[in-house]
Amino acid sequence: MRFGPWNSNRGVPRSESVNFQRMQRNEPPRPESAASSVVELAVGPRLRPLGGLEVNRVWPTARRRTIGPFIFFDHLTLAELPPGRGLDVPPHPHIGLAAVTYLFGGELLHRDSLGIAELIRPGELNWMTAGRGIVHSERTPPEERARTGAIHGVQSWVALPREAEDREPSFEHLDAAALPVVERPGVRLRLLAGEAFGAIAPVATLSRLFYLEADFAAGAKLTLAAGLGERGVYGVHGGIAIGSAQYGPGSMLVLRDGSDVEIRSPGPSKVMLLGGAPLGGERHIWWNFVASSKQRIERAKRDWRERRFPSVPGDDERMPLPESASALAKLELS
Repeated sequence: MRFGPWNSNRGVPRSESVNFQRMQRNEPPRPESAASSVVELAVGPRLRPLGGLEVNRVWPTARRRTIGPFIFFDHLTLAELPPGRGLDVPPHPHIGLAAVTYLFGGELLHRDSLGIAELIRPGELNWMTAGRGIVHSERTPPEERARTGAIHGVQSWVALPREAEDREPSFEHLDAAALPVVERPGVRLRLLAGEAFGAIAPVATLSRLFYLEADFAAGAKLTLAAGLGERGVYGVHGGIAIGSAQYGPGSMLVLRDGSDVEIRSPGPSKVMLLGGAPLGGERHIWWNFVASSKQRIERAKRDWRERRFPSVPGDDERMPLPESASALAKLELS
């Protein structure tokens, strides 16, 4: 999958900053989101339809393609669902990446061509390594669809190292209790993958990276060390400040290399922190395929068109190959 207000009893406030309201109207962020001496790039919200709902397609951008090994980032924005409605992303293929799904609220049913059917709940992590090829679907489960509910989460893609692009596909699911939690004054960090702040997540990654959910209390501060590598900061809700600039939710901030950077939160906020060591060499993206070779992507396109990918047990639908769209147009880079 690539992947708005929220029930207050689920822990996410209904009221947000002006920039979040502008994001829901598909407007660009205000000028205060411009780059600064410590922020190399600020990518504003871009709302797009997905599976019957709306997603903020944050990354990649034409100005920069990766943050460490992270090559794609979607935010399934806060969506309240009436009975009978849900998210439906039918079976579709991936190569050359790990698809990482994390929910803040609601539930999703993951099915894949390895025969795995896994229910994803808030605070749990799905890490699916596509390697040479995998097919999966993500849908609101029947029980959740039958009642009024909500869905809220993020999905990212991690490009695989060249030597692992054609490895066997695999899948890992981690319960919330398995993910390390690090406490800093006023900040609670949950490490989803990689290594940071003295903790190591148990999921098997193939490159040096970090991926964290950070919940800030009002007035809290956190320093992201230069030694983490390339660093991205995405605002889920609430505002943050870096240097003299203020940023609302819905934007991805890429920090400049070479120095520690302090993040401040004037009020309660939730942000995703991600990045790591730079990728070795260029990666191409076309639809759901990532590869260091354009020829490999062409082969994946033929394989999907000619039904050479494996099927997903229990889900017979099939997402068609977008015959007329280039990768950049499909991802709508800006």
